[in-house]
Amino acid sequence: MPIVLTAAFLADVPRASGVYLMRDASGVVLYVGKARDLRRRLAAYARPPERLPAKTAHLVARLASVETLVTNTEKEALLLEGSLIKKFRPRYNIVLRDDKNYPYIKVTVQEKWPRLVVCRRRSNDGARYFGPYTSASAMRQTLDLLARQFPLRRCRGAVLRARKRPCLDFQIGRCLAPCAGLIDRTAYQANVEGVLRILEGRHGEIVARLEAEMQAAAEALEFERAAALRDRLAAIRRTLEQQVVISGRRRDVDVVALVRRDSGAAAAFLFVRGGVLEGKRVFVLDDPVGEEEDILAETLSRFYAGDRFVPPEILLSHPVEDASMFTAWLADKAGRQVRLLAPQRGAGQRLIAMAAKNAAAALEEEGERLAAWRRLRHRLAALLELKTEPERIECLDISNLGGRQAVGALVCFESGEPARRNYRHYRIRSKETPDDYAMMAEVLMRRLAAGKEPPDLLLVDGGRGQLSVAEDIRRQRGLEETLALAAIAKGRDKGPDRIFLPGRPQPLSLDSHDPVLLFCMRIRDEAHRFGIETHRRLRRKAALVSVLDDVPGVGPKRKKRLLRHFGSLARLKKATAEEIARVPGFGPRNAALVRAALDDLANGDEKQ
Repeated sequence: MPIVLTAAFLADVPRASGVYLMRDASGVVLYVGKARDLRRRLAAYARPPERLPAKTAHLVARLASVETLVTNTEKEALLLEGSLIKKFRPRYNIVLRDDKNYPYIKVTVQEKWPRLVVCRRRSNDGARYFGPYTSASAMRQTLDLLARQFPLRRCRGAVLRARKRPCLDFQIGRCLAPCAGLIDRTAYQANVEGVLRILEGRHGEIVARLEAEMQAAAEALEFERAAALRDRLAAIRRTLEQQVVISGRRRDVDVVALVRRDSGAAAAFLFVRGGVLEGKRVFVLDDPVGEEEDILAETLSRFYAGDRFVPPEILLSHPVEDASMFTAWLADKAGRQVRLLAPQRGAGQRLIAMAAKNAAAALEEEGERLAAWRRLRHRLAALLELKTEPERIECLDISNLGGRQAVGALVCFESGEPARRNYRHYRIRSKETPDDYAMMAEVLMRRLAAGKEPPDLLLVDGGRGQLSVAEDIRRQRGLEETLALAAIAKGRDKGPDRIFLPGRPQPLSLDSHDPVLLFCMRIRDEAHRFGIETHRRLRRKAALVSVLDDVPGVGPKRKKRLLRHFGSLARLKKATAEEIARVPGFGPRNAALVRAALDDLANGDEKQ
């Protein structure tokens, strides 16, 4: 039994719902879990190591203390667990690495002349939201169909601004030009209804209506209109033929299957909307802690956290222990009843089998990828003369424009793939003039500060000079035995890029197609991209601030609100005074002053 989880300790743990935090000897949180019965859950970790899964045994071996937090309800425990995981980001909790918010199609029905907008968050603004679309190609296909068959205006702004001549979208058949008075509101609204029917999945109704209109136009000898309706019908039918209908009932459901093999596991999510399979997401879980039911429960809590659509029904490959708690939590998020089911037969079981097949395929692909990475890692260690094969590799690039808004961009790769949660950028504090060496030294001193775990291998962008700077910092931090270094520089005279190593005056002689060189170039290019992206963002902020500095009544807080609302100076330049006035803290007067300042800036740019 682990020294922490003694019988005496377990006897003092309450038999109540709550959250537990497992820490190592230095106080770092290793794992955060929830339980309906804290004593029973912690007792499960007290079994002999040989009876525990591999990763669980590794976790328990590092365990130095356990802290418990009792909650009033199981749902409170779930919410507290999520907030603590976000705060501490424990190493042994499940991380859905490629998780993201999926886009919605928004129809602004609250406006006089509605538009189609792609967004990633729902809000209570009176608009109709459809999605989320987990497949970008499916969403593009839907938008293309709607733009061709039911063209709505594409201009920005809730209020339609009148124009003397229609824009280019009208010329290519992608807009009905209500701004120029070329369509009345009744006819425009009919197109809006067509868009809503398509997005709601009421294809049969719209096909029947278009067939009737086509027949009526032909009987009235309006052959051009009949031909246009025929083409519209053909396009809709082609789209319908490409959709995979997997349910006879028009229902929204998520299908979740967990597959575990040895120490690996994968969770597959299938998204059925209106009875049609719209997309999938598969997450490979790195040797997760717990039994299948525990892993699936934690995966669900991570996946549905935040602003994510929750369907009325979720089918699971394994029943979860705290199903009532999850149901209550999901119902609160969705604002309606949600059912969690683990079907054993029928159509539901067939959907689970389909999801499990996708999860198993992902596990197999991940196994092949890891095998390839092990081969590459072995060759990398041999060529770079490393003491151990590296698992975590970081690369540093300095990005600046004449020393201004200089940043150090640090990217991280784990098991051969980007670990974006570990990307960092460092604002340069010590220099305002170009000095690549001094800037690199500053960033490395901050990255390798005491208490921060170094990577297995640190790459720096540059040649012998940059590598010497890294060696000096490594020596100052006392990391000669634990931190491997290398530098990668552009090739000369169109030759291959060069890799420099400590203690070697000449770079390695590698072929331009050598897998090790290509891998190091990939990491360096990612650091370069991340640095440029960060630097551009800082320059945009600085440009916005400089433009608004002389606007009376617009201080730092209002500048920040403008940037947060519009996202960039380019989008702010295009905004109308009415749109600016809707930013919190702005009214018509301040909006007009901002708009005037932006117009002066635009006029100045034109004169230059």
